[in-house]
Amino acid sequence: MPVSIAIPEPTSSDAEYNQRTLPQYVSAVEAAGATPVVISLHDVRERVAKVLAGVQGILLPGSGFDVDPRRYGEDKIQECGEADPGRAAMDEFLLQDAFNLQKPILAICHGTQTLNVWRKGSLIQDLRTPVNHSPGRTVVEAHKAKITEGSRLSKLLPAGGPNEASVNSSHHQAVKVPGRDLLVAAVSPEDGVVEAVELDSADHFVMGVQWHPERTYGQQLLSRAIFASFIEAAEAWRDPGR
Repeated sequence: MPVSIAIPEPTSSDAEYNQRTLPQYVSAVEAAGATPVVISLHDVRERVAKVLAGVQGILLPGSGFDVDPRRYGEDKIQECGEADPGRAAMDEFLLQDAFNLQKPILAICHGTQTLNVWRKGSLIQDLRTPVNHSPGRTVVEAHKAKITEGSRLSKLLPAGGPNEASVNSSHHQAVKVPGRDLLVAAVSPEDGVVEAVELDSADHFVMGVQWHPERTYGQQLLSRAIFASFIEAAEAWRDPGR
């Protein structure tokens, strides 16, 4: 029987954004052999807790909103977008459940930023570099990502090939200081912007990528490998309390 993966709605207030982006995450999870379980950001916690009891992994998607800088001890600058308290609260609830039970986590774009801040890291509120990190959602190869040797991510690259990949990109914020026990798994080689983080744990799959592998699932081997490794970890997961 396929494992189930919880995916919170990308936003609590932008229905158009949700309708446009959520199906891509759902499709990628299904293509990787799992059952997506969409979590409404307006559900009561008791119902969400019951749903979480039946899922084996958590996928934190992108969002059209930014993380509130007050959560990492900074004042908001003008270029920082509005926060989404409903999404933030749900992400924290899902992250707490996943870390308590060591459920696999795949975080994408905004989800990576949320993960990093939840682990007491900080963010660059607005990127200003020679690299265009937000060329648009239709650009498949926006820039290179240099993958850290020995990382989980590096093991998904073709054997014997270079430790880098071409990635899409659609963000104006990024990890500044990695959160507790998070290792940098990829950077943009031209400007050093963090492109991926992983939990420093051999037993708990936690990967956050700043790009959007769900959008390029059909075009790129690395995108499919990211989802496959996540689903494989979910299939291997066992509730430590049982």
